[in-house]
Amino acid sequence: MDMDKDVLIAIKGMQELDGLSGEGDELVTPGTYSMDGNIARFSYMESELTGMEGTKTTFEVRPSHVSLIREGTVNAQMIFEQGKKHFFMYETPFGAFTMGVSTNSIKSKMNDSGGDIEIRCMIDMENSVISRNVFRINVRETPIQ
Repeated sequence: MDMDKDVLIAIKGMQELDGLSGEGDELVTPGTYSMDGNIARFSYMESELTGMEGTKTTFEVRPSHVSLIREGTVNAQMIFEQGKKHFFMYETPFGAFTMGVSTNSIKSKMNDSGGDIEIRCMIDMENSVISRNVFRINVRETPIQ
């Protein structure tokens, strides 16, 4: 098992509604990263900016799929797997919801020092589409001061 490295994680999320893509927000946050065999794992703490303060978010990138695990004030485990739909419980302080995520495509290039991921997916609740999303994530080692 590799040691966790200090990294900067940049996450840009864009929503596409009716063919129009909204300009996404970019979150840049410190986190930790490790590569264990062919599984890349990185984590960060959510902040007031994301509305999920007190939540730890972890991504696990595998050759077959990407998992997103949230633990804390918000709890959820989402699985992004190309061409498949997965259901998940989304637990918030205001209640729990069952949601679905259908993944159109995943592109990932991860190595020992970080890398890039792009996930295109559609999120729905009660079978009605909430949003079509494109997530672009970049993980890079924090430069030594």
